[in-house]
Amino acid sequence: MPYKSILVINTMHIGDLLLITPALRTLRANYPQARITLLTDKTLADLVRENPCIDECLTIDKHGADKGLFALWRFICRLRARHFDLVINLHRNERCSAITAFCGARERIGYAQPGFGHFYTKCYPNLAMADTPKELATKHQVTVHLEMLQKALGLTTIDDRGLEMKIPAEAETEAARLWQKMLDETAAAAPMSSGEQPRPVIAFNIGASWATKRWIDTYFAQCADQLIGEGCAVAFFGGPTDVPIVDACLAQMREKNSPHCHIFTGKVTLAVLAGLLSHCALMLTTDSGPMHIGVSQNLPLVTMFGASPVPTFYPYDARDVLLKTPEPCHPCGIHDCPKSGEDHMACMKHIPVAEVMKYVHELLETYGGKAARELPRENADEKGRHACRIVEL
Repeated sequence: MPYKSILVINTMHIGDLLLITPALRTLRANYPQARITLLTDKTLADLVRENPCIDECLTIDKHGADKGLFALWRFICRLRARHFDLVINLHRNERCSAITAFCGARERIGYAQPGFGHFYTKCYPNLAMADTPKELATKHQVTVHLEMLQKALGLTTIDDRGLEMKIPAEAETEAARLWQKMLDETAAAAPMSSGEQPRPVIAFNIGASWATKRWIDTYFAQCADQLIGEGCAVAFFGGPTDVPIVDACLAQMREKNSPHCHIFTGKVTLAVLAGLLSHCALMLTTDSGPMHIGVSQNLPLVTMFGASPVPTFYPYDARDVLLKTPEPCHPCGIHDCPKSGEDHMACMKHIPVAEVMKYVHELLETYGGKAARELPRENADEKGRHACRIVEL
């Protein structure tokens, strides 16, 4: 059925939003004449507002003007006045479910919290959610989105080019300015000798929304010291809430005062973060929003997974490496590890620095330490599309 106006909804987290970009491209491929609007949270808009597959980025101010039940209903009423033909909900939380159920669109499809699905035209379970039984959670979230669209809409074309984020021009300019400032300050403090090549910069993202997603800060400190000693530079990223986590890591580093150790944590917007990551050669990261931003910017990465379910949320790029341990409780999906003593955070404790550095060295050698923006885009793997390499220690 042809649609003139389509609304896609995802108002949650950084990673969740970037993981819908293959679905947006697929919708554009199947409905080239339709006006596609994406609804997301106001704080995340820079991640998607320049996406070439949408015509409009509509935002909701969840923590401000649109907070609360009555404000949400007023927002829904504004959507009803738009008379969308099709609304697609790509996140199963209460707010997204309510908007989809009551927006007045001719067709309403996607995921829903219990109760709201009765008001949908077609409702499907999200088989990548944390409460999905392990025997069913075997596909990546991107694949789950695409298969849901195929079932609901009978799509004939799947256009999956991985995670995509086009950086807004002003953010690209600011990232370039900050990068050059970093290089100038490094050159002033540690001048290069004749013929010496600039050091590749390794991005460190050590924070995560859950404590159980964070690799041990002592281990990150050891990796940073080793990389600086081997002739690399390191740059720490993350949001304002990651500042104390990074400070704790820096306190354990021998090279924390090195001119080759740079701190951007809590200092830049998400869009500027993306621009800075595109200048880096590799990323060492937890399962987090910045991990998915790194993937969108073509940055090879090594990641350590603890509480997170690997099949459903791994970095969506075939060049990347994910390390995990065969703990019987993995993936627990618990925010704080309930175990004590040696068993506390065993999933992360048992991923040693030496194993992580082995794959860091491998990727640096494979891609020559070049900036991500200089690397060609990887082709999707024939079997798993953009499946990363999973190493179980």
